[in-house]
Amino acid sequence: MPHTRIKFCGLTRAEDVRLAVELGVDYIGLVFAPQSPRRLLLGQARMLRDLVPEEIAVVALLMDNPPGEVEKLVEALQPDLLQFHGAEEDAFCAAFGVPFWKAVAMGGQAESAFSSLARYPSAAGFLFDGHAAGEQGGSGQRFDWRQMPATTDKPFLLAGGLSPENIGVALRTARPWGVDVSSGIESAPGIKDADKMRRFVEAVRHADAKL
Repeated sequence: MPHTRIKFCGLTRAEDVRLAVELGVDYIGLVFAPQSPRRLLLGQARMLRDLVPEEIAVVALLMDNPPGEVEKLVEALQPDLLQFHGAEEDAFCAAFGVPFWKAVAMGGQAESAFSSLARYPSAAGFLFDGHAAGEQGGSGQRFDWRQMPATTDKPFLLAGGLSPENIGVALRTARPWGVDVSSGIESAPGIKDADKMRRFVEAVRHADAKL
């Protein structure tokens, strides 16, 4: 049976992190993008990071943050992965000694988006999100999942507009290695809804059993 990796992103509260851990998600995303309503201060992030056991990876989400800020974050937080959503080049993303995923904006032309993958040979994987280039992630914008290629050279996560109600269709259509959800399990930006969190994980596991 396939095992779709699950990433809960944009967590800001201890109770949400604890529930994500209880539900057995694979990744917990903490946001440091300057304009995001889910952005954390470093002290907040360290407190949340301490709640995450070793078997769950912590991902720091960034968007055109200055290099000194990223270095400080990496040193203080010790994230398992970095996730870049801006115009960062491959050399910049790889400079911090931490594996990274590069987000790919799918809100424009799919062919142009896919052609950009070759510019990131150092990426450990890619995240295909529904927003347009230059926009923030976490906005809940969907794209046409049928645009996804049948195969990719590296693992990829699907993001953008996912919810407990549509994740089964998304998995059957795009067949991603993993899924990333933020607004689809929230009652407000950064405030996760416990019932939606549970139902999302249940829906993913149910879909995995059917694939």
